[in-house]
Amino acid sequence: MKFTFTPDFLWGSTTAAYQVEGNNVNSDFWAEEHAEGSPYKDKSGDTIDHYRLYREDIALMASLGLKAYRFSIEWSRVEPEPGQYSRSAIEHYRDVLETCYKHGITPMVAMHHFSSPKWLMRLGGWASPEVPDRFAKYCEVVFNEIGHLIPYVLTMNEINLPVMLREIFSRIGFIPPVGIDRDAWTAPKWRESAAKLCGTTIENYFTFHMISDESSIKILKETHRKAREAIKRVQPKTKVGLSMALSDIQSIPGGEELAVQKWQSYFRQYLDMVEGDDFFGLQNYTREVYGPEGQVKPTEHAELTQMGYEFYPEALSNVIRKVSKDLSIPIIITEHGIATNDDERRVEFIRKALEGVHACLDEGFDIKGYLHWTTFDNFEWQSGYSMRFGLIEVDRSTQERKVKESGRYLGSISQTNSLIGMIV
Repeated sequence: MKFTFTPDFLWGSTTAAYQVEGNNVNSDFWAEEHAEGSPYKDKSGDTIDHYRLYREDIALMASLGLKAYRFSIEWSRVEPEPGQYSRSAIEHYRDVLETCYKHGITPMVAMHHFSSPKWLMRLGGWASPEVPDRFAKYCEVVFNEIGHLIPYVLTMNEINLPVMLREIFSRIGFIPPVGIDRDAWTAPKWRESAAKLCGTTIENYFTFHMISDESSIKILKETHRKAREAIKRVQPKTKVGLSMALSDIQSIPGGEELAVQKWQSYFRQYLDMVEGDDFFGLQNYTREVYGPEGQVKPTEHAELTQMGYEFYPEALSNVIRKVSKDLSIPIIITEHGIATNDDERRVEFIRKALEGVHACLDEGFDIKGYLHWTTFDNFEWQSGYSMRFGLIEVDRSTQERKVKESGRYLGSISQTNSLIGMIV
């Protein structure tokens, strides 16, 4: 059976600056990596050297047939010290955007993807009431220079992830950043060391991944609103949104109320933040099932990814239907992927998920695109280089790129705007 998508559907892949660019020495994550007792398995170093190799990388994406590329602009490169803006960094990102257009690729930019300038920690990090104006000013500076090249922008990536992390770890009394297990999080003094490397103390050290209490969430919402206003003042035609990480929340008998609470916490509490946006960035990887005693582990026969997630591509269409009950703006799938060394399973994950997306389109849901996480195998935060999410493999000793079958598969879907499904 053949599934055909709308002619203007955006097909592509996505990266995050810190995970691919390399040597992001002004970032709070760089401090965390190099802190004494740091739980990070690897140092990011050059990562895959995308800051230098972006022209070849974008040409490679285009050669596969991909038509869209979502990447992030690194705040700590553009503004390495408060109020000091780097002309060379802005010109770099200008060329990234122009290279996309040269190869027929529609760019989408995230102004923030987890990492922040070290100097922000000296002001109290994301708990500081200065954040909304400072972030909006950074967005204004960027858009005054290169905003005419940015048709779609996410102010921030996965604004709800800190709350998800807080709830996962609240039972043991601490809040870890993304990808950090609880044993690593309790490693002595590493956060104090990270704060010192940022030029501050642990009392001021408040990264993006800690935004989970009422006060910091209020600051987060104000930051998005002011950033959106700044962007729209400069470039009214740019479509502005944000993204959320959303598992497919399910329940078994006795877990219905808890599932409702989780959905409220993960998604619905942020609905006022989305008001006024042009689109919603939906990001999904798996499902979570709740029973009367809490989250239910996958069965012993369930297939798990490298991240320990259940292989469940049906989750994507389920989440589209759920968020659409509360949204009246278009949806763009801004991340969806799987960590695995078995690329055949990645192809199957994409195929099954996209059959579900097509079904949602047939049901009348307004979905504008699908961007796969991620373009390349890259630096996966605390997990280092052990997780394989990419459509393209990278030999980090030579920086040679090797396209996987999944990359060719998604590229062929993009070229034909259709996929061939299994006959059931």
